[in-house]
Amino acid sequence: MRREESMVPEAEFRSYYGQPVIKAPVWHEPHMPLYLYLGGLSGAASVMSAMAGLTGHDRLALTARVTAATGAAVGAGFLIAELGRPERFLNMLRVFKLTSPMSVGSWTLATHGGLTAVAAAAAVATLPGSKAAAALPAGISAVLPAVGDAAALAAAVTGPLMSTYTAVLVADTAVPAWHEAHRELPFLFAGSALASAGAIGMLATPRAQAGPARAVAIVGAAVETVAGEVMERRLGLVGEPYRQGRGGRLMRAARALTAGGALLATMAGRSRVLTALSGLALTAGALCTRFGVLEAGRASAADPKYTVVPQRRRLDAGEHASVPARL
Repeated sequence: MRREESMVPEAEFRSYYGQPVIKAPVWHEPHMPLYLYLGGLSGAASVMSAMAGLTGHDRLALTARVTAATGAAVGAGFLIAELGRPERFLNMLRVFKLTSPMSVGSWTLATHGGLTAVAAAAAVATLPGSKAAAALPAGISAVLPAVGDAAALAAAVTGPLMSTYTAVLVADTAVPAWHEAHRELPFLFAGSALASAGAIGMLATPRAQAGPARAVAIVGAAVETVAGEVMERRLGLVGEPYRQGRGGRLMRAARALTAGGALLATMAGRSRVLTALSGLALTAGALCTRFGVLEAGRASAADPKYTVVPQRRRLDAGEHASVPARL
């Protein structure tokens, strides 16, 4: 007995009146991706600064302090530009809510930015032989290094939060490519942040004193690469936006640049050219990662199948639909 062919065509993944099931992210380029990059850079650099200071790598510690402060300040500027008006950022500081990634992130940025600014200012102002150090009163010159060191250590505590809270922020949305990747995104962002901080440390520190920065860059690149591969494999269908279209091209470029930069870092040694190429490749890779994640989120929000198919599979398996909390 032949099986009769169905006269009803397979349902297409379209929503009411052809509209997407969920709203697309409203974040803009380059504001948000640059903030994600600079915030992660600042957090990782503050940790590297504290480690360098504790191990006697004073020149690298100075570079990392300035990098952390600059990243936090410029990143906050991009965030404010994204929000449209400065008072919107200040309004987010009116309350502190542990269950809101946005609230925790706003306070983390404000606290971390202040600490890194104090740490960097103290280090620059007390540089031996500088005009600023000569102009300071003796009492302040004696106290300022200790204040800067304390601020640097405190910033190293807030640094890991600064490097990863944005991953929690994007995952706590209804965007499928972000929400379903909530396990790997913090590791992806943390690894990318470490690679970024190590790259700047390599570029801005004399090669003879940049060994720890190279090590940080290599470790960060490895974490970023593994986290990205695990994420895309685990997500399956929902991970398609990380492999296809503009998001896929950006993520492939990020992997190639990050892997190439890490390889060059292992061979850099005393070569100024290889050091520069490694630092630039790692920086470009980190930027491509942030732009790629944003683009993948947009693509997954625009196509209903990335929302509908996982929900149907969970219902068929007897599971509850996953509903992220509202920000």
